Amino acid sequence: MMLETLFLSACLVFHPVHVTMTSIEHIPGTDSMKVFCRMYFEDFLYDYQTYDDDRDLTKIFGNQPFPADRVNNYFNSKVSIYVNNKLLTGKLLTMNLTDNEFSMNLLYKTDKKPKKITIRNMMLIGWFSDQKNMTIIRVNDFEEGVSLTPEKTEHTFKLN
Repeated sequence: MMLETLFLSACLVFHPVHVTMTSIEHIPGTDSMKVFCRMYFEDFLYDYQTYDDDRDLTKIFGNQPFPADRVNNYFNSKVSIYVNNKLLTGKLLTMNLTDNEFSMNLLYKTDKKPKKITIRNMMLIGWFSDQKNMTIIRVNDFEEGVSLTPEKTEHTFKLN
């Protein structure tokens, strides 16, 4: 456990930026939204450690896959998506780790015609003063992005 903590601390010191990227896209003609999130793996580990009291980092540093249900719960606890004032819950479809970038694909059930989408992103908030949680929304012809920070963790997109 000491070696894992030392490794994680060293990665955080040399990590150049603290940024996540989340895209939310309404699938036209359906009641579904695709959500994609990418972040540096060290940042995910750091934030996950503080989120889950029942963490076992040997699963992360060993040969065992990271439990999908825990990743799903982590994302739903850190990123809140409200469509037409209704809080949605996502379902993790896939996760991938490539070149120190951790990505997740989730599916959300929602209204067929969203009029207002509010995003609250709390990933890594409170840990890094330079944290940026970039978010892009795509619904039909509407596309807009926003940078969420420790000072501004929430944004509402009005579609009509």
